[in-house]
Amino acid sequence: MFAAPRGLLPGLFAAMSVIVNIFKLPELRKRLGFTLAMLAVYRLGVYIAVPGVDRRVMSDIVNQDQGGFLDYFSMFSGGALEQLSVFALGIMPYISASIIMQLMTVVVPRLEQLSKEGETGRRKINQYSRYGTVGLAFVQGYFMASWLESQNTTGQQLVIEPGLGFEVMTVLTLTGGTVFLMWLGEQITERGIGNGISIIIFAGIIANLPLAIYQLIQKTQDDPDNFGPMTLAVLFAMAIAVIAFVIVMERGQRRVQVQYAKRVVGRRMFGGNANYLPLRINSAGVIPPIFASSILMFPNQIAGMTQNEWLQKLSGALRYDGWLYITVYVGLIVFFCYFYTAIQFNPTDVADSLKKQNASVPGIRPGKRTAEYIDFVLSRLTFVGAWYISAVCILPQFLQSKFDVPFYYGGTSLLIVVGVALDTAQQIESHLVTRSYEGFAGPKGPRIRGRRG
Repeated sequence: MFAAPRGLLPGLFAAMSVIVNIFKLPELRKRLGFTLAMLAVYRLGVYIAVPGVDRRVMSDIVNQDQGGFLDYFSMFSGGALEQLSVFALGIMPYISASIIMQLMTVVVPRLEQLSKEGETGRRKINQYSRYGTVGLAFVQGYFMASWLESQNTTGQQLVIEPGLGFEVMTVLTLTGGTVFLMWLGEQITERGIGNGISIIIFAGIIANLPLAIYQLIQKTQDDPDNFGPMTLAVLFAMAIAVIAFVIVMERGQRRVQVQYAKRVVGRRMFGGNANYLPLRINSAGVIPPIFASSILMFPNQIAGMTQNEWLQKLSGALRYDGWLYITVYVGLIVFFCYFYTAIQFNPTDVADSLKKQNASVPGIRPGKRTAEYIDFVLSRLTFVGAWYISAVCILPQFLQSKFDVPFYYGGTSLLIVVGVALDTAQQIESHLVTRSYEGFAGPKGPRIRGRRG
C-alpha cells in the first residue's frame, strides 16, 4: 500500500489552510479580487486590434520570426504584438522612462534632492516618469506605424489603407494603450497585491505557457527521433533544477552580525543583544534584466522598423541569439545590478543609522569603517548575484542550440515569474500575519520569504 512521505500530508493540509485563510480575510480577498479583475481587463485588451490592420498577416510575420526580435518582444507583451493589439507596445515605454529617470537622479542635482524628500519627492519623480512614458510611446508608436506600412508587399497587405491618417491613428492608439497599462499597474500596486508593473509582465509571460507546452508536445510528435521522451525528461529535470536554483539564490543572503551596546536607564539595563543585518545576494531583484531587455529592445525596434542600410546591419548584429547581443546584454545586467543596488542600499546611511542606535559590527569601528565593510561585503555579493542573473538569462541560447527547444525557455521570463511570485507570496504573508492568521508562516516562523528579505 502506498505510504505518503513524512510531512507531505501535513504540508498539503497547511497549504489548503493558507488558501482558506486568504479568503477569510475581507481586505485580502478584496485586494486579490481587484488584482484578478485588472489582469482580466489587461488580457481582454490584448485582443483589441489596432484599426486598419490585418491581424492574420501580422501573426504570420511574427511566426516567421521564431527566435527573433519580434518573437521576443511579443513574449514580453503577452502576445499583444502578434495580435497587433492596442497594447502592442506593452509596458516597456514606462520601464524605459523609469530607467532614464533613475539615471538622471544620479546626474541631475534637482532630481537627486527630490529623491531624498521621501514620499513627496518620489511622487514628483514618478510624475516625470509618466511624462517620459508618453513621449517614448509616441516615438515608438511612430516607428511601429512606419514599420507596419513597410510590410505591405505584393503577396500580403498588412495595412489596409496606409498613409498619414493611419500613422496618426496608430500612434494615438498605441500611446493610449501604453498609458492605460501604466495606470492599470499603478492601480494594482495601490489597491491590489504586488507590484502592478511586475504583475502585468508576469501575466503576459504566463499567458504564453499553454502555447509553449503545446509546442513542446507537438515537437515530440513531429520529431520523435531527435526529440524523444529522454530529451523531454532531461528538459523537465533541468526546468525543476533551474527553478530551484533561482529560488535558492533569490532567498540567499549574507547575515552581518550587529551587536547593540548595553545602557542603563534608572535601575534597569537595556540592550546588549545581538541581531543581524541581512544583505541579499540579489538585492536588485528582477530590475536588471528588465532594464537591460528594454534598452536593447528600443534600438532593435527602431532598426527593424526602418529601411536604413546601417540600421539594418545593426539589427542583424543585435539579434537576440547572436554573440554581440549576449555580450551587451550580460554587460548591461552586471551594470544595472551594481547601479540599482547602489541606489537602493546606501552603506553610509546604514552605518550612520547603526551608530545612532548604539550598534556596531563586532571587530569593526562604527562610522566610516562600518560603511566601508558593508560596502565591501555588498560588492562581493552583488558580483555573485550579477553573474547568477546573467547565467539564468542566457540559458535559452544554450537550450536552443543544444536541444532545439521550440519556445523561449527560462532566462529573463523565468527570473521574472519566480521573483514576482516570491514577492506576491511575501505580501500575502504580511497581510495574513497582520490579521493574526497563520498563513504561510506556521508556528515555527516564516516558510516563504520574498526577494527583499
